[in-house]
Amino acid sequence: MKAFLILEDGTVFTGTSIGAQKEVISEIVFNTSMTGYLEVLTDPSYAGQAVTMTYPLIGNYGVCYEDMESKKAWPDGYIVREISRLASNFRNEVGIEEFLIKNDIPGIAGIDTRALTKILREKGTMNGMITTDENYNLEMAKAKLKEYKVRKVVEKVTCKSVTEFQPGDLGTEVVPVKKKVAVLDLGTKNNIIRCLLKRGCAVKVFPAVSNAEDIIAEKPDGIMLTNGPGDPAECVTIIEQIKKLYASGIPIFAICLGHQLMALANGAKTYKMKYGHRGVNHPVKDLESGRVYISSQNHGYVVDDATVDPEIAKVRFINVNDKTVEGLSYLKQNVFTVQFHPEACGGPKDSELLFDEFMNMMEVSK
Repeated sequence: MKAFLILEDGTVFTGTSIGAQKEVISEIVFNTSMTGYLEVLTDPSYAGQAVTMTYPLIGNYGVCYEDMESKKAWPDGYIVREISRLASNFRNEVGIEEFLIKNDIPGIAGIDTRALTKILREKGTMNGMITTDENYNLEMAKAKLKEYKVRKVVEKVTCKSVTEFQPGDLGTEVVPVKKKVAVLDLGTKNNIIRCLLKRGCAVKVFPAVSNAEDIIAEKPDGIMLTNGPGDPAECVTIIEQIKKLYASGIPIFAICLGHQLMALANGAKTYKMKYGHRGVNHPVKDLESGRVYISSQNHGYVVDDATVDPEIAKVRFINVNDKTVEGLSYLKQNVFTVQFHPEACGGPKDSELLFDEFMNMMEVSK
């Protein structure tokens, strides 16, 4: 069946329908990863977006449910050059197109994804429509696209109730419990929890809408603020609770959206990037050690370094390519945050040692 991708600027791509048979309007973004498409699909940070994969062949090793980063897939749509009809991997459980259908995600294949990516790089991220309606009205579609806004996606992806994990869960080794960590679930990936479990942390995951007092009352040794989707400045209520967590003196490690919300809670500002950072090949530099890490990233917003109060925090990591803020160290509390993903699964693992830094911070602050 024919499918069409209509962009906000009037550009139309014609391809073949894949996945669920339905029309969707979403923000169109691109990811430069060569592998890890299942981790991309199950990353809650993609809620409210349709993902374009720049690598031309997607699905060649199928789907292994054990590798999912959450319980379901989150993107509104999926855009590929070619989708593999065969999966060559002994761990494969289901083909990727069947996975898209089961997760009710529509998509389009057979379009020039490199040309699409060039448009997004030159003109910036824009909204788009995936449809199988051959009689679409372009002007009506453009009007709908201009009206679309990504709203309240953190509330959509967060857990609904408090959940507990012990070392041995999520496929980790059973080790003695050393620390208690409270995780504020803004759209967490399983590997964040897994990285804590394998280091001997008992983990209690709280919904994003939780009151700070309830988290503090658990007397955790540390608090983790996770990744998540959407515009950080929209999360006004969550930011107010993070202010209380910051003031508690409990060591905090924050990733991605958590990093942005902590900055907003301390008076800094964020802004939307032209087309964001999404992929597994982004170099970031640690200004303390001079070391450069290759990182996995997925974000469309960034902390404005000009608004960071030097008496509150200092920039610790920067992006080597565009010099944007990739991490902050706070000077008055045991808090550090990063924009990239040190828990990256399936990789790279260069910066996972930041979890060891968090463990040491909890130990020293006892």
